[in-house]
Amino acid sequence: MSARSLMIQGTMSGVGKSLLVAGLCRVLAQDGLRVAPFKSQNMALNSAITCEGLEMGRAQVVQAEAAGVEPVVAMNPILLKPTTDMGSQVIVRGRSLGTMQARDYFAFRHTLKDEIMASYGELAASYDVILIEGAGSPAEVNLKRDDIVNMGLAQMVDAPVALVGDIDRGGVFAQLIGTMMLLEEDERRRVKGSVVNKFRGDVTILEPGLDILREKMGVPVLGVVPYLQLDIDDEDSLSDRLRLRGGPCLIDVAVIRLPKISNFTDFIALEAAEEVGLRYVSRPAELGNPDLIIIPGTKSTMDDLRWLRTSGLEAAVLRAADRGCAVLGICGGYQMLGESVSDPEGMEGSGEMAGMGLLPVRTVFGREKRTTRSKGVFCEVDGLLSGLTGAAVEGYEIHMGRTVRSGGRPLMRLAQPDGTYVEDGCQRGNVYGCYLHGLFDQATVIERIVRDLLTARGLDASVVQAIDMAEYRQQQLNLLADGVRSSLDMERIYKIIEEGA
Repeated sequence: MSARSLMIQGTMSGVGKSLLVAGLCRVLAQDGLRVAPFKSQNMALNSAITCEGLEMGRAQVVQAEAAGVEPVVAMNPILLKPTTDMGSQVIVRGRSLGTMQARDYFAFRHTLKDEIMASYGELAASYDVILIEGAGSPAEVNLKRDDIVNMGLAQMVDAPVALVGDIDRGGVFAQLIGTMMLLEEDERRRVKGSVVNKFRGDVTILEPGLDILREKMGVPVLGVVPYLQLDIDDEDSLSDRLRLRGGPCLIDVAVIRLPKISNFTDFIALEAAEEVGLRYVSRPAELGNPDLIIIPGTKSTMDDLRWLRTSGLEAAVLRAADRGCAVLGICGGYQMLGESVSDPEGMEGSGEMAGMGLLPVRTVFGREKRTTRSKGVFCEVDGLLSGLTGAAVEGYEIHMGRTVRSGGRPLMRLAQPDGTYVEDGCQRGNVYGCYLHGLFDQATVIERIVRDLLTARGLDASVVQAIDMAEYRQQQLNLLADGVRSSLDMERIYKIIEEGA
């Protein structure tokens, strides 16, 4: 191993570790260093697919993009995707090992140290600096045995640590000082500084508290990072993005806020369109009369379909579809729109459920998981979204289950490695479904959908122009880097990286 390292640990989940690592990746890359992100174990329902067709956490994909490098599964060797409150699908080096209960995984995880070290070694041989992200808090004393994500990992790779607290959630001094107090002596020696994140206001008012931090923790304060209002892919359901929102816009899009919603980053590009007001709804009273309803992906199709039914939202969506509202299902949402979902091998608990009946498709779950990037074109599209006909589409698939049409028409044709195309998805009237995540990232798709919906309302659609998402993401990452560079003591951080633990 030749790379230097710095590990960013937090006082709890959601303190902003992922964005801080992304910002530092961009700063170091701007300064001419070859930098790679690393998170040994990530727990999140937002994932992405590498060019090899392997699955990894989206946070590390964003961090790799910030660093200007291609994401590889070595950056996130273990991904846990919760399926229930007590169990998760375990993905190692991009491939699923199946589902484990929390207790079983806790006993199993020490066997993954070789995979973690091999992944880290791959990166260390190719990069100058590895920026490591911890998970949760290093002070979770009940989880410290065989730890592979926080101080245990820092010891495995001999990394110095910066500890981050979230002042926006309150109690940042207790967070940081209390965490330090719960560490073992050798762990405390690894902590080289603290960071106060998500600060709003005049930083001079904070100075007396920072003096206490320095005194009680015995390490310098590396900086106070402001609450940065940026539009960068979020990691999981802690995201503020999922709160009910929306405003007076020309087009009203309602996304159903499923309990186990996954890959809600699909909708960032749509949300960014000037004419669109996008909101997440979880109760029938919130649905209203939108122009488009989206049922997103989920890690547990059958459980979330059951919730949709018992919450009353299924009936509300069916009424809206009957009135002519456009309805789009993606991945698990597509499966729900069909006639039935069955699970003969017990991948989601077994059994069979009736679907919403809006599309003539049936889904059967199996053990094989499809993970691939895909390109293609929309077929001839009917109904409100007919403007999509012939539009190029690109995205990725992450799903278990095979969906078969018994009627309707395909929604798109996707290219295969041999140069042929296969039909995918289904459409009937104003209801559409497909497995393709990321389809809104193409500006043409956004423009055509918005124009179709504006036209349906009798509004002028001639001036619609969606933003270039690739350019937009780079702009947002540069703004993140500006905020991180200006608020952190980068000279001291470089010294920590150089001197190590």
